[in-house]
Amino acid sequence: MPHTVPGGTYVLGGDLTVTRMGYGAMQLTGPGAFGPPADRAAAVAVVREVVELGITHIDTSDYYGPHVTNGILREALHPYPGDLHVVTKVGFARDAAGGWPQAAEPAQLRQAVQDNLTNLGLDALDVVNLRMGGPAESVAKPFTVLAELQQQGLIRHLGLSTVSAEQVAEARTIAPVVCVQNMYNIANRGDDALIDGLAEQGIAYVPYFPLGGFSPVQSGVLDDVAARLGSTPKAVALAWLLRRSPNILLIPGTSSIGHLRENVAGAGLDLPDDAVAELDAIAG
Repeated sequence: MPHTVPGGTYVLGGDLTVTRMGYGAMQLTGPGAFGPPADRAAAVAVVREVVELGITHIDTSDYYGPHVTNGILREALHPYPGDLHVVTKVGFARDAAGGWPQAAEPAQLRQAVQDNLTNLGLDALDVVNLRMGGPAESVAKPFTVLAELQQQGLIRHLGLSTVSAEQVAEARTIAPVVCVQNMYNIANRGDDALIDGLAEQGIAYVPYFPLGGFSPVQSGVLDDVAARLGSTPKAVALAWLLRRSPNILLIPGTSSIGHLRENVAGAGLDLPDDAVAELDAIAG
C-alpha cells in the first residue's frame, strides 16, 4: 500500500487531485538535463518508486534530454495509473550544445505539445506550463496558442513558469491558469505576495530550487536549524515550503531512490514555531 505523503493533496483546476509532495523528473537525464542517463534502468526504477510512495504529481518537460525524460516516464509507467497526473512545460528547447534557446513561436509550441504527447504516450496532457523568458514579455501570443490546443482537447489545463503577477493576470484574460512555477525558497521570498494572491484565486504555486541562491550566512542558519532538529537542510526547506501556504506544491528531483525516500520523509518534518520564525527571518 502507498505511504501517506506529507502535505496532503491539492486540486488543480477543479478536477485533478495531486499530492502536494510531487516529483521533478529533470534529473533523470544526463548531466545538465542533457543526453541520456548513465543508467537508464536505475532511472526507470526511481520513477516506479515515485508511484509506489503514493506521489501523484510528476513534473517533466520534453526538452529534458531532449526527449529523454518523457521516454523514461513512458517506459516506467505506461499505461499510467488513473490517479497520476503529469505536468509538462513548453516555451524553450535544447540546442546541440545543450543550451536552452527560447522556443515560443506558434509552430514551435504546437510541435512541443505534440512531442510531449508522443513521447509520453498520451492523447491529452493534464497540464502544460508555458515557460517565459522574462517579466517584460507579453504572454498573449504564446498563451493563446496553448489555449487553442486546449480547446482542441490536447491539453486539459494551462499554467505558467518564470512569470510575474502581471503576466499571470494577462494570461487569465485568455484562459484559466491552474498553476504557476517560479523560483522560491526560504531565502528568496520575492514571490510572497504572488503566492498569497494565487492562493486567493485557487491557483497552485510550484517553487523550484528549494535550496537555490542561498548566501553563506543564510545557509548557516538553515544548517543550524536542521542540526537542532536532527534533520537535513533539504528536509527543513521542503517542510517550510509545505507550511508556507496550502497552495504550494513541491517538485524536488533526484535520480536516487534513497534520496527520493529521504525527500518524502523529510518533507513531513514537524517544524516548531521558533524554528519557523528563525527561518522566516533569513530572507531579510
